[in-house]
Amino acid sequence: MIAVTAAQPLHPNSVKDQVSAAEWQTRVDLAACYRLIALYGWDDLIFTHISAKVPGTEDFLINPYGLMFHEITASSLVKVDLAGNKLMDSPYDINPAGYTIHSAVHEVRHDAACVLHIHTPAGIAVSAQKQGLLPLSQQSLFVLASLAYHQYEGVALNHEEKARLQADLGNANFLILPNHGLLTAFGSIADAFLGMFTLQRACEIQVMAQSGGAELIHIPRQILDGARAMIAGVMKTSSGMGGALPWPALLRKLDLQNPGYRD
Repeated sequence: MIAVTAAQPLHPNSVKDQVSAAEWQTRVDLAACYRLIALYGWDDLIFTHISAKVPGTEDFLINPYGLMFHEITASSLVKVDLAGNKLMDSPYDINPAGYTIHSAVHEVRHDAACVLHIHTPAGIAVSAQKQGLLPLSQQSLFVLASLAYHQYEGVALNHEEKARLQADLGNANFLILPNHGLLTAFGSIADAFLGMFTLQRACEIQVMAQSGGAELIHIPRQILDGARAMIAGVMKTSSGMGGALPWPALLRKLDLQNPGYRD
């Protein structure tokens, strides 16, 4: 991998010409996802990451290390294989901790086309609580249906951690990393974003509810057990989060407030 100390321009049209239509669409959607994270204020300068599999391969796309999320375009995304080798010329490196986390998930979760990881104050605050996410809101109901935890081992630079992260995640779609942040792993970029929106909102509500100091009402177990059926009913899908339903509207919002991700 090649590290750089300053942003260098790319040639957007040349990237589109070198990839399949399916990969280009994935690049556009992933760049949009990055910009939506920035738009909602969930970014952490340049230090978190979202990846998406290149359709029909085990390779994945991830952010160029050094760009803010609101700057990312379809062409600037870096394509790497599971070993972290860049597969197309790029003046940018990738975040080494991001590589550890995302390659770990993509190695074993072939259903996870997109992996999204953020460090938000509310997410880290809940991750630092021994009981983790509590069943306090309708949003938490959807998350608790498929939630796992992976204990903090420091900045994710040790590749030996990958096996432990894989085991802890299992088949879950949501992962809370105590003292660290939040992660979603879903079959589409739209689902990964909607999953994170739901998890982030559940964390915000939990912190706000706890700040009032009053006794809290927990959602009963019998309702929690029916969460998957409720997701299917609300989102009109038998699997995933139903992210395809709000995704076109999210892109319209992005086109108004931060266009240019399709470059």
